[in-house]
Amino acid sequence: MNLYPIRLTPEFRERIWGTRDLSPIFPEVPGTEPIGEVWLTGDDCKVANGPLAGQTLSGLCGQFGREFVGAAAPEEHRFPLLLKFLFPREKLSVQVHPDDDAAKRAGEPCGKTECWYVLDAKPVAKIGLGLKPGTTKAEFENAIREVRAEELLNWIDVKPGEMYYVDAGTVHAIGPGSVLVETQQNSDTTYRLYDYGRPRDLHIEKGMAAIKETTAAGKMKSGSFHAERQQLVSSPCFQIERITLREGRSMTVAAENRTAQVLVTMSGSGVVESDGSSPIAVTKGDAVVIPASTREFSIKGQWTVEMLRAMVPTTK
Repeated sequence: MNLYPIRLTPEFRERIWGTRDLSPIFPEVPGTEPIGEVWLTGDDCKVANGPLAGQTLSGLCGQFGREFVGAAAPEEHRFPLLLKFLFPREKLSVQVHPDDDAAKRAGEPCGKTECWYVLDAKPVAKIGLGLKPGTTKAEFENAIREVRAEELLNWIDVKPGEMYYVDAGTVHAIGPGSVLVETQQNSDTTYRLYDYGRPRDLHIEKGMAAIKETTAAGKMKSGSFHAERQQLVSSPCFQIERITLREGRSMTVAAENRTAQVLVTMSGSGVVESDGSSPIAVTKGDAVVIPASTREFSIKGQWTVEMLRAMVPTTK
């Protein structure tokens, strides 16, 4: 069976800090519990189109290997990137993620560097990114034990259209009031350092060991917001650009034959096409994976469509 661009069915993940209101992305929410994360390229996300419908993303990686994920992916039978929407109604815990070396020493496949694209934000929306200048690890650890660690975080007001890079080893947190698109290495290794007194387990010893005093985390600079293609992040773990096509406009994208690509529709609607496969109609909330073996594909805006395009870098 040949590979082709696939649309994945999202997974809705319950979180105590989540919400039942997932607008402006998802008008209908399954279940009854608050949803904090919607996974778009999780291992168990299922194909929604074509002959491979019903198969999981991890199953495709196992079946097709490099033909699907590409030669640039760190592992042959594992999808390299996890993309998700975040809907925080309350503050997320203060966390840190290990880098690749620290994760492998702990028996994990990789570390967790991530980034956040701000899709929507209320005036009160903030993120905590790193510690306040001059704060030492010892001072921060003491503040954790005194249940006041949030006072030492570098809190930043966020606005729609901004991109923030969260390098592994960076202490971070997310406040309420935003909708974020998160792109990360495909790892769920998280060390919870502080949880505002909520009765959940903390991982202070491991987390303090993973903290780096200096990282590359911060707000990413970008060019014209109105450009059809705009580079947002270029890092060793992933490259991300924003694509904006007005009604009737189309764009052909050359193959990146060493890596799979992910398209996430953030607003509007469009069509993704490639030779030999049926067109895929997409609207906000949809994720499409372009296999590494696809030579080229095109995107057409039915109405104005805005997407993120993510992939691992093809050159180190």
